[in-house]
Amino acid sequence: MRTLQRVVAACLAVVAVGCGTESSEPEAPSLRTQVAELASPNGRNLNGRNLNGRNLNNTELGGMLVSVAYAGAQSVSGKALSNVRLQGSVFVGLDGANPVTGTSFTGARFVGTLGDGSTLPLRVDSITPGTGVDSDLWSYRVSYQGSDGGWRPVCQDSSGAAASAIAVAGRWDYRQGVEGGGAKINDAGAFTFACEGAAIAKCMHFGYKPWATAANGESLAGHHQACTRMVRADFCGDGVSHTTDGQWVNLFDAAGVQGDTESWTTEAEWNEGGARCFTSETRAQAPVTCANPTTLANCGDTTHFQSGTRLISETPYGTSGL
Repeated sequence: MRTLQRVVAACLAVVAVGCGTESSEPEAPSLRTQVAELASPNGRNLNGRNLNGRNLNNTELGGMLVSVAYAGAQSVSGKALSNVRLQGSVFVGLDGANPVTGTSFTGARFVGTLGDGSTLPLRVDSITPGTGVDSDLWSYRVSYQGSDGGWRPVCQDSSGAAASAIAVAGRWDYRQGVEGGGAKINDAGAFTFACEGAAIAKCMHFGYKPWATAANGESLAGHHQACTRMVRADFCGDGVSHTTDGQWVNLFDAAGVQGDTESWTTEAEWNEGGARCFTSETRAQAPVTCANPTTLANCGDTTHFQSGTRLISETPYGTSGL
């Protein structure tokens, strides 16, 4: 594990103010800084507690929108669509014998499933193709139909304004504190509208697109799931987050997606199931104790990429973890 003197950590951790401060805690990032960091393909990033979305946890719906079915999809005209599936984040399907793809799914209807197993209608209100290196990351504005017949945005930001989503194959287990919590479920009949700003979408913006491959041909699906654990500081791999929104974290891999651009202290090594190991220098606000802890000597050793580690995270905070 690399070590880092506190004075160096203080200089690196301060955002937009330079050295000389008496505090080693990073300054809370401005909105401009947050936008710039999230748009950056590499380097320090902001974490968050949410696996997916902030809304749909109200008294009307009673739970999270946990998945969306391909079956039952309808075109804007109400015709049944068949063979609907995702190619990356782009929908394809058939309207009778006619192919339907891309922005032709504007106005399409789907059936969403809530955590209690109940269903509700969903509508794709708009579709924005991706651009540049993220040409395969398409954005969707999606609404659900409430009991009063009105349509409301599925995804909302912290202020309550409508937010976009990325469509991604499969679904997640949103339970917390139990075995399997936070896990990716490769359900061929379902997909997820991953709300922007939460972990599932954020990790795709970091470059871990689960349908893509690294330069060496390795699938990035495992890296994406490991990233959702890392962003939320789900050290125990049980769906419980041990961080607060807006803290800094640096991550890197051996797949050529994210490089190590900071000289911070090793926090943890990550795979699909959570942290393979973590140090005392974490983003946690209190000591973390896992029910079934894993032990891995020399946490942060990059040779561990060869034995199952997907990502390594670093932190400038140096708080607590056990």
